[in-house]
Amino acid sequence: MTGAPGTSGPETISGRGESAQFVDLQVHSTASDGALSPAKVVEAARDAKLYAIALTDHDTVDGLPEAIVAGAEFGVRIIAGVELSSHFDDDELHLLGLHLSNQDAMRSALLELQAGRVERAVKIVEVLNKHSIPVTMDSVLAEADKGAVGRPHIARAMVAGGWVRDFRDAFDRWIGFGRPAYMAKDRFDVADAIALVHEAGGLSVWAHPGDSATPTRIQRLADMGLDAVEVLHPSHPPSLSQRLFDNTEKAGLLPSGGSDWHGTHDGPRRLGGQLVPKIWLSWQESRVAERAAERATGPTATGTI
Repeated sequence: MTGAPGTSGPETISGRGESAQFVDLQVHSTASDGALSPAKVVEAARDAKLYAIALTDHDTVDGLPEAIVAGAEFGVRIIAGVELSSHFDDDELHLLGLHLSNQDAMRSALLELQAGRVERAVKIVEVLNKHSIPVTMDSVLAEADKGAVGRPHIARAMVAGGWVRDFRDAFDRWIGFGRPAYMAKDRFDVADAIALVHEAGGLSVWAHPGDSATPTRIQRLADMGLDAVEVLHPSHPPSLSQRLFDNTEKAGLLPSGGSDWHGTHDGPRRLGGQLVPKIWLSWQESRVAERAAERATGPTATGTI
């Protein structure tokens, strides 16, 4: 990538396979809606021969301590992360926070968001009950197992109760967008989400943007402080990934990529399957270091006004 730390000349996404080591900068565990514990996720990353992974559970950082311990055991670097649901214009936008150096600050801010997720789940369950699906909040919370509650946990409880055929059926007929029990999340503006990530010492990344990541929208988000775009994702065909890479570079932002793996072994979301080169992680870490240095030499650090 032209101008990125540690490079000399242009870089294209097609050349990423030249890297000997790969990373996966979006994975999920049972701390939110994944199928495996943080330690098991890290063990799977070791088996996939990944250099590093970012644990990015939804609206929680509670899985990070376990993942970091497991990372030391299995020889996998753990990038502290989170995935936030926010809004940009009238659309939902998922934002990753990577390289979080102040997990306590992020954890405190997320407590209110987690409470909102529970309230939303209660409303969804109430609607399902009115449609003669007797799923209970106790069964949903059991599926969440102390993690941040989300629709996948409701879907799993519905499957366990025999009221739907499978996970996809639950979304397609009942809890997906436009379905009878769909409930939108409380609005969280993307500018506030970006600021929250920065306050926790991290980089903000537009997750799986798809075709909505036009040059104009990327630049608008860059003006709000966005740091990177998730170029590589299972939902992005190669042509789109290349276009996102080019537009990200033009906006002065960094590329990122991940499998969005939730611990299952079916479907396109395979741990490490996106072949995200280690150098992308190095570019991100250089940006984090630059920002930390700027804060250390800024007005607050020197005591000037």
